[in-house]
Amino acid sequence: MLPIVVELLTTLLALAGLGFTLVALWSARSWSRQQRAVLPSYAPPVSILKPVKGLDHEMYAAFASHCEQDYSGDYEILFGVSSLQDAAVSAVRQLQQQYPERAIRLILCPEILGTNGKVSNLTQMLPEARFDHILVNDSDIKVSRRYLSRVMACFATPRQRVGMVTAPYRGQAHATLWSKMEALGIATDFFPGVLTALKLEKGIRFGLGSTLAMTLEALDAIGGFFPLADSLSDDYELGARIAAAGYDVALCAEVVETWLPPYGFRAFVDHQLRWLRSMRDSRKAGYAGLIFTFALPWALLNVVASGASAESVALLSIVLTARVSLALAVGVGLLGDTQVLRDFWMLPLRDLCAMVLWVWSYASDTILWRGERFTLKRGRLIRKA
Repeated sequence: MLPIVVELLTTLLALAGLGFTLVALWSARSWSRQQRAVLPSYAPPVSILKPVKGLDHEMYAAFASHCEQDYSGDYEILFGVSSLQDAAVSAVRQLQQQYPERAIRLILCPEILGTNGKVSNLTQMLPEARFDHILVNDSDIKVSRRYLSRVMACFATPRQRVGMVTAPYRGQAHATLWSKMEALGIATDFFPGVLTALKLEKGIRFGLGSTLAMTLEALDAIGGFFPLADSLSDDYELGARIAAAGYDVALCAEVVETWLPPYGFRAFVDHQLRWLRSMRDSRKAGYAGLIFTFALPWALLNVVASGASAESVALLSIVLTARVSLALAVGVGLLGDTQVLRDFWMLPLRDLCAMVLWVWSYASDTILWRGERFTLKRGRLIRKA
């Protein structure tokens, strides 16, 4: 009886995963059509807040991309550091010399206001911002010249009270297998999931760390950054709280790029588990429902369980076709990530790893972040002794 039960169960789960893949394709097509609308002309003054810690060779190019904006409005860039001995300080000084026409300021954030250093810095930087629109993104985010124009135009969306604008991103992988694996996951799994949530929930109610643009009014309505000083998923929570306060969260079509480290296996696993446990903590029911989204792993297991029956091979063929179609439609078509064309052969391995890590994420509440161990409890980080 056990082989029959396993075969039946994997068949049902593979069909559920196929259904999710088709819904994700439908969601991607729907969002693509909506993005063809002409954006209104709107360029309010904006303060860009970039908390930084440390420096690698890609970050300076990311910083510079924010200084080369074709933006008709006024903007400033504030870099927040915990110490003037931080390696990023010299890069900011160099940036000020290279772009003297830009308002670039270095803000010292000496206080430790919680376990989340990024939010601690943001809390201390906010009073220094001069404008009523605030934009936060990660230190390694590289943007196009039209970035500010397209993001800020979303605040003028008709019939919406937009309090936050967030944006999709693609990962620029290094040469290692695990770096490529993470980039592939962002383009072919993570963002399709975002689009599916957008479609089925009739709106997005969370933020993506690649871009968190907010009105000061909406930020004040949730008490600013400080309530998130011990939160791991601060980007998700900012969007969720702004949505709960009665504002709309808009997903801009402008795609930004993040640099991915040259992960080894251990670093890849640690980063994925931190990300997954953050998602598990933020969206418990939705996260548990991911069991119905692993179409390709379930179809592969179904082939094994059935002894490679004709029916199981046919199901695997259909699932694989749908999975590749989704990867190409979203990864290449919407995100412009040509790495997907190079690495799509890794999809089965990537999806199997994702399912194993999803199961593993339930084994513990431990988070490894910046070399320190934390316990994640109800959205809050508790530093381990």
